Amino acid sequence: MSQPAAEPVAGVGVPPAGLRVGLLFGSFNPVHTGHLILAEYFATRTDLAEVWLVVSPQSPFKVGEELLPDTARLALLQLAVADNPRLRAEDIELSLPRPSYTIATLDALRVCHPSHDFVLLMGADNLPGLPRWRAADRLLREFDLYVYPRPGAELPDLAAFLRAQVVKAPLLDVSATFIRASVRAGQSIRYLVPPAVEQAILNQNYYR
Repeated sequence: MSQPAAEPVAGVGVPPAGLRVGLLFGSFNPVHTGHLILAEYFATRTDLAEVWLVVSPQSPFKVGEELLPDTARLALLQLAVADNPRLRAEDIELSLPRPSYTIATLDALRVCHPSHDFVLLMGADNLPGLPRWRAADRLLREFDLYVYPRPGAELPDLAAFLRAQVVKAPLLDVSATFIRASVRAGQSIRYLVPPAVEQAILNQNYYR
């Protein structure tokens, strides 16, 4: 897919010849405008050619959580990005062993797309815990990290994260929890989610 050149993030080197793709992980329960605005910001205001929104499978440690089935959340995400060639709903984690580990997902993506250069998009609230992730040394050594602000979270010191770069994306406080509660209460979710997602949630009676 041919893409117009994007401005590089300050402090990040010239991207390689392969497609440079940002990965935004989440349960997307449901996907909402906050996710999409963030993904669009990275896809159009950094050196990333595309952003893939990676649907995470249901965790065996969160039984009873109000979580739609994997396929339903993926379908909503596909509706949300259908008209945007720079955003993609990615389902690779749904076919990997569980519980899913980010490093395993990245390894699988590299096998499927050997010419791509993958960048992790991470909220400032998650970065401090990254050293405790599985194979964190590999993550920090092999992948660039673009860190974005999160409500109530201070931007961490990046001294220990040599490939991390703060990107001052919009600070958005849109909550999937609030959206689900609104649906249960029969309240409007217009503008909180894309129109096609709103219609699908109502038609399928999700979150009631």
